[in-house]
Amino acid sequence: MTTELPARVRRGYALGSVATGTFGTVPGLLLLPYLTDEIGIGAALAGVLVFAPKAWDVVLNPIAGRISDRSTHPAGRRRPFLVRAGLTLAVLFAVMFAGPTEPQALAAAWVAVAFLGCASAYAFFQVPYVAMPAELTLDYAERTRLMTWRVVVLALAILVSGATAPIVADQLGHAAMGAYVGLVIALGVLGAWWGTRGAPEHPTETAGGTFADQLRLVAQNPDFRAVLLTFVVQAAAIGTVLAGVAYVADDLLDSTAANTFLFVAFVGPALLVTPLWERYATTRGKRSGYAVATVFLAIGMAALLAAHEGWLALTYVAAALVGIGYAGAQVFPMAMLPDVAADDASRSGANRIGVFTGVWTAGETLGLALGPGIFALVLTAGGYVSSTSGVTVDQPDGARLAIALGFSVLPALLSAISLVLLRGYRLDDRLRSADVA
Repeated sequence: MTTELPARVRRGYALGSVATGTFGTVPGLLLLPYLTDEIGIGAALAGVLVFAPKAWDVVLNPIAGRISDRSTHPAGRRRPFLVRAGLTLAVLFAVMFAGPTEPQALAAAWVAVAFLGCASAYAFFQVPYVAMPAELTLDYAERTRLMTWRVVVLALAILVSGATAPIVADQLGHAAMGAYVGLVIALGVLGAWWGTRGAPEHPTETAGGTFADQLRLVAQNPDFRAVLLTFVVQAAAIGTVLAGVAYVADDLLDSTAANTFLFVAFVGPALLVTPLWERYATTRGKRSGYAVATVFLAIGMAALLAAHEGWLALTYVAAALVGIGYAGAQVFPMAMLPDVAADDASRSGANRIGVFTGVWTAGETLGLALGPGIFALVLTAGGYVSSTSGVTVDQPDGARLAIALGFSVLPALLSAISLVLLRGYRLDDRLRSADVA
């Protein structure tokens, strides 16, 4: 029998995706071009500067999960982390784009240190936030419903931040854009913190043993490994596409407006189909839905190669297919994660939800960080020419081809690989049978 959460809690929890969607989108979209085309840093070094702070989260996120698992704060195990770490993230994001653009070494160091601070604060926001669904409800179907609300807000956050941040940067400068995005993040943080007040909790006893013991037990869970690896590889594919948007708009489509239109084409269909993915999960299951969504993702990414020929209409259609797949590729795995964590807790009687979530978000962060790093390597291989603000450079044919392939074929191959990895997930059948019973 389904136990529904109050609508206020669903809406409140979903508002946290304003912060996660915005921070997951804007650096991936604008930070690499900011380094290569504003500060004039070479593509390879810029890729390292974007990747390194995110790679730090691979270490930090499981630690953040373990710390939140052990929290005994009277306001709840997870919620206090949201407001403290989330507001710190908002401030540091504004600081990141408020630094000097020369000398080049100082500008690069400013971005690297500020981005490392952002990544650290984000770990202590994201991990407790993603861990909450496993403790908000014990119901299989209700978790999917909760994730549907979250993905709708996530898509809106991606649309708003991804479409408007480049416009603000272009019209008012990167410092103004950083302040604007920091404000958006802060609003999402406060909304999630306030909206989940008084929400039900179903905590279990904190797991004993060392942190290394907990990581080992989590890593030995075959269902978790399968869905995590699938999600990480897809995050790398999405990160690669995001990193290429600005380059595609400027160097292939020769239209700054295409930056915004690509996001509209991507997010619009995602908003429309997210409720349909929820219905699919109800009738066919989460694993099946995840597989179908991944097929949409791979086909749409491959079709983005149309941008190399400057075919605007076909590029936008391809972006819409990616958006359809992306919606499902967020709803299903984020609903499967609390299933895995709660199933482990019910079998062991111990709470490792934060550790599961820490490893999960570390993987997601690594994947999203790998995307710009991969794209930077592709740019380097193609001979991309970096420049400083106000300087226009005609890119060689090799660089234009590299942009197109990094934006389309490469992420499509990554998505296809992720589909193979998903075959190892077996928990869905057992949970659906138990839910029906």
